[in-house]
Amino acid sequence: MKKLINILIGIVVAMVLLFASGALYTVDETQQVVITQFGEPMGETITKAGLHFKAPFIQQANYFEERILQWDGNPNQIPTKDKRYIWVDTTARWKIVDALKFMQSVTNEAGAHARLDDVVDAATRDYITNHNLVEIVRNSNRIIESRGLKDQDEIKASDEALETILVGRDAITRKILGQAQEVVPQYGIELVDVRIKRINYVKEVRNKVYERMVSERKRAAERYRSEGQGKKREIEGQVQKELREIQSVAYRTAQEVKGKADAEAIEIYADAYNKDPEFYAFLKTLEAYKNTVDKETTIIFSPENEYLEYFNTAK
Repeated sequence: MKKLINILIGIVVAMVLLFASGALYTVDETQQVVITQFGEPMGETITKAGLHFKAPFIQQANYFEERILQWDGNPNQIPTKDKRYIWVDTTARWKIVDALKFMQSVTNEAGAHARLDDVVDAATRDYITNHNLVEIVRNSNRIIESRGLKDQDEIKASDEALETILVGRDAITRKILGQAQEVVPQYGIELVDVRIKRINYVKEVRNKVYERMVSERKRAAERYRSEGQGKKREIEGQVQKELREIQSVAYRTAQEVKGKADAEAIEIYADAYNKDPEFYAFLKTLEAYKNTVDKETTIIFSPENEYLEYFNTAK
């Protein structure tokens, strides 16, 4: 048992000595290593994670990131095709794909950032200067894509924008990325993505941009108002049409009911008259007296007047 413990202690001491002498080194999953001897690379890049050996003292392990890294450029003042000066701030994501070539060409990440400054900024300047300002700041001629309405009622802005967009910001960004990707492989770098992070306008351009934005919104608003007024007139016309139809049907129904009622009344009057014509005549005369004579009425008739028929009979 004591012998086994001594063996274990010996192994631990040997491992400590190996680490202390630099003969052992570890590679993390997020790293890759290039071994150099007196500054000269030795063998292939080591990407397998774990414990590795190298010659102590004369060899050195150079570590590089295997993850995607970030690059942020400095804002540059660039003129657009329509001679408007803007500040353009770009950002990119990149990774080291060939650590040996990377170390030989740019040495470290600071050197890589310096190369990316040149490559990405140059590509950005090329495409910004070849396109109008509106192409840089917008992707579409449409001001409003949807208002949450149904598909058939979806309102879209006029295709006749004040300045027609043929390419758009996203497409320009993709072209910048494509141009830069052709250059960076010589540094052992892969450029994953490039984005225009921010665009600032100089004062003169800012005022013109605001004027154009206001003009576009006013134009879109006028179109919406025009469409709304047209829809309003259409609805009002439909309402009037339906109202006339309802009134026509109601009038016809009323006239039919009234005609039937008049016919029934005439029939009743006729039946009553036929049963006792004299009594019916008497009732109608009394009704005439009631409707034409009151306590303040003075009437002068000759004795032979038919109106006084029942007065004369009573007398």
